[in-house]
Amino acid sequence: MNLFKNLAISVDMKNNKSVIHQFSLDRTFLEVLVNPNNKWCLLAKEINWSRIEKRLDLVYSNTGRPSTNTRLMCSLLIIKQLENLSDARVIERWIENPYYQYFSGYEYFSHKQPCTPSSLTHFRNRIGEKGVLTIFQESVEVNGEDAKEKEIIADTTIQEKNITFPTDTKLHLKIINNCRSIANAEHVELRQSYTRTIHELANTARFGKGIKQKKKKKKAMKKIRNITKRLIRELFRKLSSDSKYLTDLELYQTVINKQEEGKNKIYSIHEPEVKCYSKGKLHKKYEYGSKVSIAITKTTNVIVSVVNFTKGIHDSKTIPATLAIHHQMTGIIPKKLFYDRGGRGAKRVGETEICIPDNGKAKTDYGRRKAKYDFRRRSAIEPIIGHLKQDYRMLRNYLKGIQGDAINSIMAAAAFNFKRRINIILFLYLFIFGIIITKNDKNYRKFA
Repeated sequence: MNLFKNLAISVDMKNNKSVIHQFSLDRTFLEVLVNPNNKWCLLAKEINWSRIEKRLDLVYSNTGRPSTNTRLMCSLLIIKQLENLSDARVIERWIENPYYQYFSGYEYFSHKQPCTPSSLTHFRNRIGEKGVLTIFQESVEVNGEDAKEKEIIADTTIQEKNITFPTDTKLHLKIINNCRSIANAEHVELRQSYTRTIHELANTARFGKGIKQKKKKKKAMKKIRNITKRLIRELFRKLSSDSKYLTDLELYQTVINKQEEGKNKIYSIHEPEVKCYSKGKLHKKYEYGSKVSIAITKTTNVIVSVVNFTKGIHDSKTIPATLAIHHQMTGIIPKKLFYDRGGRGAKRVGETEICIPDNGKAKTDYGRRKAKYDFRRRSAIEPIIGHLKQDYRMLRNYLKGIQGDAINSIMAAAAFNFKRRINIILFLYLFIFGIIITKNDKNYRKFA
């Protein structure tokens, strides 16, 4: 390192200004600490950060308090998904890890946290689903020609929400507690608080498991529901017309009505958009969350489309939106899309042929062999969905609302694409330096 070059000039892409960094002996250059062949250093060079910043500049204004560096926030989101960390944990790891700081664009090692964990929440809310799609688009473009195949594979899965298993009594008890809180906040005197009564009824409803206790349990559950209705009606009468809690009371009233109707139920108070899905799994009969449609390239396994659906629609109805996102990310209209039998319906969407397994009676021997290979290859999307759930935080979504569902699934797909690119770079590095990997080597399947 040439110590006489004590000035380093870089360009701030957001504000379009040159920033001069003064060399200091009391700070350590990250280039001295890190190994340039580490995966984070290699990935930082692969990503076009200026392109991401340019696309995200639209969500910022030129007035107000100066914002946190866009590259820093995007890099924290990528690290969070790749390492399967929470918002608070990724900030803690960032302070300890020089590779994370180098990946974020820092020149010197920093002992201070770059931002608070809540800043990640504010940043996600600021850029929204469209902003996160720019990061996903960069993960697709990083993989180059591998993402531009003419044949793709698609399937759907359920992204479960972080809610407890819903029962009517649980919801009623939560509503009762919330009604008491509303009454205290609005200084409304309830005719009766039911504190002691609810405690006894809840114990009866919870522990009444025997045959003799069955009638008592059913009676206690019914009484809890009646008390819930009573408190909601009383608050509706006593609250003013401009109260901010009227929206909550309307939601509670909807919970009661939907339970009695038996259709379009609400399964969570803090996440009312959650839907119930039954996919015929032996180990898990019902799943509560949102449906996610995923599309990958046929031979290279690059995720080229991710769409989150909050309504309980049939799998075949998800195909047009999946193809639209694929075209937006790659600019390509695929010739064929391979789907399982859940996608039965239209045989063609636009210029794309929808291929679904059939009995093969009308095909030649070559056509049957070709279809057998294609649909065996179609099953490659199943382990990819498993990796998205187990390794990249799609098993259970902790982000709030419909926007949180979309952001979590898109960032999981982006992390998978970045990880794929890292593996390819490391494989090429080993190949260039003469380290031969054979099929019997335990590292072959990791990089192949």
